[in-house]
Amino acid sequence: MTPTTTGEAIAARADEVWKVYGSGEARVVALRGVSASFGQGRFTAIMGPSGSGKSTLMHCLAGLDTVDRGSVHIGGTQVSGLGDKALTRLRRDRVGFIFQQFNLLPTLSAAENIKLPLDIAGRKPDPQWWDVVIDTVGLRDRLSHRPSQLSGGQQQRVACARALVARPDVIFADEPTGNLDSRSGAEVLSFLRASVREHRQTIVMVTHDPVAASYADRVVFLADGEFVDELHDPTAETVLDTMKRLDTYGEPVMI
Repeated sequence: MTPTTTGEAIAARADEVWKVYGSGEARVVALRGVSASFGQGRFTAIMGPSGSGKSTLMHCLAGLDTVDRGSVHIGGTQVSGLGDKALTRLRRDRVGFIFQQFNLLPTLSAAENIKLPLDIAGRKPDPQWWDVVIDTVGLRDRLSHRPSQLSGGQQQRVACARALVARPDVIFADEPTGNLDSRSGAEVLSFLRASVREHRQTIVMVTHDPVAASYADRVVFLADGEFVDELHDPTAETVLDTMKRLDTYGEPVMI
């Protein structure tokens, strides 16, 4: 199965991507000829059983890992094959990242953490967009606080703002609510949803949580390194039902 977005501009795509780790008896095929596209201004969740290849796919799309065969693109740029300097520029200027660990510098304030990628690039934030981002994440009264003075949910919202402030082509989020309680997780997911709906941000999120996936416009499912299903306008219930069916993927009856 090859999930695609139709009639949309494409923010990121994978074409027949293979990724293999190890060799001999230790050889693991993480991705098996995966092709998929992710539309601009859309929120897509990637799900699958443990070991299905979902994080590997995201890392390859984001240029954090290489592919063995096939290609990946961010917009019109082929990521696979870029040199180190070009890849660094692409990740700095066109891609945002949100991880399960917040990855904030403890000695910097929330505002300084948010601006850090721009500071490294020698750029200043656009004042109008800065205000939009800060108001969207609801942290205006916490900008002078250091991470230790913020709750887990507030720290992850700082990380979200840091990813968004450079206005990247696409934000990749790897289990962004994995370390949060349900209330804080819902706050972060609502922010991500609003950034897509109100500001046309593109988000590709790996998650194991059907509730988190229900915030997305579309969910694609991997099993054993292959795309096997997708849902549009998902609910937690339809996501959970699909995941239950994937538990038997790879058995002899599922060819």
